[in-house]
Amino acid sequence: MESNQTNRAASALAPVHVVGGGLAGCEAAWQLAKAGVPVILHEMRPLRATAAHQSGALAELVCSNSFRSDEASTNAVGLMHFEMRRMNSLIMACADANQVPAGGALAVDRDGFSAAVTKAITTEPNIQVVRGEVSKIIPGHSDIHIIATGPLTTPDLAEVIAGFTGESALSFFDAIAPIVHRDSVDMDKAWFQSRYDKVGPGGDGSDYLNCPLDRDRYFAFVEALIAGEKTSFKDWEHVPYFDGCLPIEVMAERGVETLRHGPMKPMGLTNAHERDKKPYAVVQLRQDNKLGTLFNMVGFQTKLRHGEQVRIFRAIPGLENAEFARLGGLHRNTYLNSPAVLDPLLRLKSDPRVRFAGQITGCEGYVESSAIGLIAGRIAAAERLEKPFTPPPATTAIGALMNHITGGHITTIDAGPKSFQPMNVNFGLFPPIEAALKSADGKRLRGPEKAVARKKALTARAMADLERWLATAL
Repeated sequence: MESNQTNRAASALAPVHVVGGGLAGCEAAWQLAKAGVPVILHEMRPLRATAAHQSGALAELVCSNSFRSDEASTNAVGLMHFEMRRMNSLIMACADANQVPAGGALAVDRDGFSAAVTKAITTEPNIQVVRGEVSKIIPGHSDIHIIATGPLTTPDLAEVIAGFTGESALSFFDAIAPIVHRDSVDMDKAWFQSRYDKVGPGGDGSDYLNCPLDRDRYFAFVEALIAGEKTSFKDWEHVPYFDGCLPIEVMAERGVETLRHGPMKPMGLTNAHERDKKPYAVVQLRQDNKLGTLFNMVGFQTKLRHGEQVRIFRAIPGLENAEFARLGGLHRNTYLNSPAVLDPLLRLKSDPRVRFAGQITGCEGYVESSAIGLIAGRIAAAERLEKPFTPPPATTAIGALMNHITGGHITTIDAGPKSFQPMNVNFGLFPPIEAALKSADGKRLRGPEKAVARKKALTARAMADLERWLATAL
């Protein structure tokens, strides 16, 4: 009875248009629908493909299958997971239902996850999915649009957005890591172990495949990466990379030791085949599907040509006969100079009937994109229902990130809005804890103990502030 009344009330409202059926768009549509607001969700795939997607499914994951750390008490991403779950996130619910072992991270079976989101969206009575490219946005008097087209916004729509904002969109390269068939890995050389044997959601402390390199092999590998033939796009030569998603060979070019202090660090790992011999570097592979048949090369985003990838990566011990389900590649990302063009409620300053969500706003990562989609959906719902809306406090993970992309990143007068770059959520975006951090016996903490205590204090404050906000929020 209550559901029928909600549907009748929703039918009396004008729909909100959400453009883009990725993580942010689906989350925004879900939040709107659950608030009783009708939604038209526009997705161009499969009628028009992108450079990275492989299907027409909603919320398809095109890069990693990891939602990163699920630790809520000391990690900003894990805290964001917590906050999204408390706000009935569709993306988090589907991720939890399709998790695969990944140490302390939350990783998902990518096909199962996408299928779950697609089913939820397409069977929700308040959501109508319309397939086809949106190349024009002409809001009527009562229209509300949420643009969540992500980093692969089509040129036609990007031109329209540039017309709205009066600014050119920025862009950067994003690289995709290869995926290896599990049964092609030589287990006489590789072994299963999570770093420091850490147990996470869906895992048992032995969730990653590890391939060891001694010093000579490591240095030869770095040289091969640097010398390998790369994909080049002359039109994009001067476009900067996002530091959180650097191609493996770009990291190698920054110094011979860079990789073994990054994705190939050997710390926390013991070679199961040679326990008395510490690896100089380690390549880790993370489970990519529920069956455990596919493994993703962690941190191995690359712009190497496909033939070079096969040649160079098969030089890694344990991967000599590796069969690749997918090789790495590049796609172009586009995002707004959000602090200059968006208001604190994610609306265009030039036309408040249009707001943005997801990666196109300059947040980076699956979780962050989904979180901004969630908030954009809730704001739009309040707007359509003519109710007030106060954004979540900047002391929360979602509030801190939202504050960053709408202007909080500017720390000096000289930096200006042009310094804006894509950002993952991190504790550096949170207002600092003012009180001195002390141990149980009253002594001031220093070093690592202080850092851990600070993170715990920030997350405890965030959780408390979130509960107070939820008590009054839509």
